[in-house]
Amino acid sequence: MSLFGTSRSSPLAPRRSPLVLALALVLAMVVQLAGSQPTAAQGTTTVTDIVGRTVTVKTPVERAILAEGRQTYIVASLDSDNPFKRVVGWGDDLRTADYDSYLKYQEQFPSLTEIPVFGSPQSGTFSVEKAVDLQPDVVIFSLDSYAPARDSGLIDTLAKVNIPSVIIDFRQQPLETTVPSILLIGRLFGREAAAQAVADYYTQQVNIVFARVEKIKAPQPTVFILRAAGLLECCGTFGRANLGILEERAGATNIAAGLFPGWSGTLNPEKVLTSDPDIIVATGSNWTYSPGSVPGKYVPFGYSTTPEVARAALRGLTDQPGWSGLKAVQSGKFYGVWHQFYNAPMHCAVLQQFAKWNYPEEFADIDPEATFRTYHEKFLPITYSGTFWVSLND
Repeated sequence: MSLFGTSRSSPLAPRRSPLVLALALVLAMVVQLAGSQPTAAQGTTTVTDIVGRTVTVKTPVERAILAEGRQTYIVASLDSDNPFKRVVGWGDDLRTADYDSYLKYQEQFPSLTEIPVFGSPQSGTFSVEKAVDLQPDVVIFSLDSYAPARDSGLIDTLAKVNIPSVIIDFRQQPLETTVPSILLIGRLFGREAAAQAVADYYTQQVNIVFARVEKIKAPQPTVFILRAAGLLECCGTFGRANLGILEERAGATNIAAGLFPGWSGTLNPEKVLTSDPDIIVATGSNWTYSPGSVPGKYVPFGYSTTPEVARAALRGLTDQPGWSGLKAVQSGKFYGVWHQFYNAPMHCAVLQQFAKWNYPEEFADIDPEATFRTYHEKFLPITYSGTFWVSLND
């Protein structure tokens, strides 16, 4: 159980066998004999991660494993000169879940293709042996992977071989954990000033929405978020977490709130039809290498997508039985957004876009695209391009 409630339902990673654990310990002893103490340029820092664990890490971190490749978003925001200079291993999900971003970073930093790829704690394929071989100063896990990594013994095994781990979160409870996660990585990387700048910009942008929504007296629109539309079977969605909580704080009523445990789940298509929400928001990404993806079935938001391509794919989602008669489709309040917003502080921009869709008059002067573009200009080493949200009829 995390500090923020029930974790997303998923099978726990299997426990490693005693033989595998013993091998990991032997390898660790070899590494330690070769010398794994902090270098002269490093000291140690004790931090508290977002699930309340107290962890001591060699700092500034020189060698990090990103258990999720999409942690690149926050690393790039702090190490904008070269996001991969201290990354010695990562998950493959940037390539499989956001191929546009993978290509965008690869164009500027070709060596990213040489970074060793790790399996995930959720599937039980994260290799302790490979981690020992790479001698990281820290492994960074997401809150999603915390329960599987803890319950399978992975976190304890890493600790036994002197590899500390920390937990961050931009996904499950983003409005609570984004700033602490930014500052935590900044402290570990010795990039405190850069982290504070990102946190300040993020806070400024989300507060624009909070301040205005509090004053709105109009009835809240109802909204349904269609998660990974065209990649997953209908109708995956979010509860009071992730993009669902962003919609709630942007002044909407999420029809899926409270209908299932955890932060995501699936509604029966009939539930969507009978609820007939005022607004529907479908999420998409470039899932070219995601298992089960079919080109043309999902909405390919990202750095190389055009509005025309994204809108055509979004329009295709309305062909589901009964959907053409939904008020959101008939009124044109059927929207699509980049699925990956929930993985980084950049979700401040989509929070503003949600508010603008929910209350067009009250947020008429707010430009979420400018917010997103400015984030790139201030913090990221890649240039802004592409399409990250569209409306059905624009």
